[in-house]
Amino acid sequence: MKKLLLILIIISPILSFGQANKFYRKAIRTVDIDERINLLNQAIALEPNHLDAYFYRALAKNELGDYSGAIVDYSKIIITNPDADSYFNRGNSRFSLKNLEGAKFDYAKAYELDPNFIDALFSLACVKFDLEDYKGAIEDFNKVLKIAPDFSKVYLLRASCYKELKDYKKALADYTLAVIISPDANTYYNRGVFLMDINYYAKANQDLTKSLRLNSNNTFAHFYRGASHLLLGKYDKAIQDFSNALELDSMDFDAHFGLAFTYFKMKDYKNAKLHLQKAKGILNLDNTSNGSEQYENTYWHQSQYYFFVNNLNEISKL
Repeated sequence: MKKLLLILIIISPILSFGQANKFYRKAIRTVDIDERINLLNQAIALEPNHLDAYFYRALAKNELGDYSGAIVDYSKIIITNPDADSYFNRGNSRFSLKNLEGAKFDYAKAYELDPNFIDALFSLACVKFDLEDYKGAIEDFNKVLKIAPDFSKVYLLRASCYKELKDYKKALADYTLAVIISPDANTYYNRGVFLMDINYYAKANQDLTKSLRLNSNNTFAHFYRGASHLLLGKYDKAIQDFSNALELDSMDFDAHFGLAFTYFKMKDYKNAKLHLQKAKGILNLDNTSNGSEQYENTYWHQSQYYFFVNNLNEISKL
């Protein structure tokens, strides 16, 4: 009897682990996420240290938007047996919750544990960019480019870092490398917007035109090309571009401002006032006040301040 009891004591954990694995295998094959989580719950109930079950349950929770629940599961794995994948995925969940410092820590740990984990390094660079650590981001983007020198998106992001640091020469070089590697609507658009920012309107217009030829559904590209046409004195073309932007997004207040300024330059004061009122209406601004600070979230106030203020004041006098 004692011998039989001893055998049962030995066999019981084995049977329990075997049953837990059945639930686990069934879970990773099922398509329904809720059912997958339910099966993984059962596997974990039978085997509390089933780390693979925790990992897949965390992935499922993350997919459902339960980022906090996913973080708890990843943390269970990290406490027991830390690995790069768990740190990386916990970083993604933390990033989804806008916990940028937490995400930065996890991406750094993932890369520390696996120096070949390029996705972790890239994510680390991106979160540093979001934290406005532009020099740190550049250092990590440099490492990524040593491994993947043809990664055009990295050049665009590194260019954005240089732009924030006001190193416009290096920024332009990176935007250009991105265009050379991947001459698509996105790279032309990004370089075009940068050229607008540094007042190279004619060159910006060329890039934005190329971008629109490849993708005519980019509202922002229509707007920025419209702005370049306006600032270059090509008013008819500016009206067409701003109108195209509004066809794609009727709430584009910056396009209405652009039309107001363009019509004013053409001495069509009726339409100038009309589009100024439409822009103010979208922004829910007080029509009796023309203080420029209430427009601080517009492109014109941020990037073309003196042009904006001078023309706003003139239209407001009409």
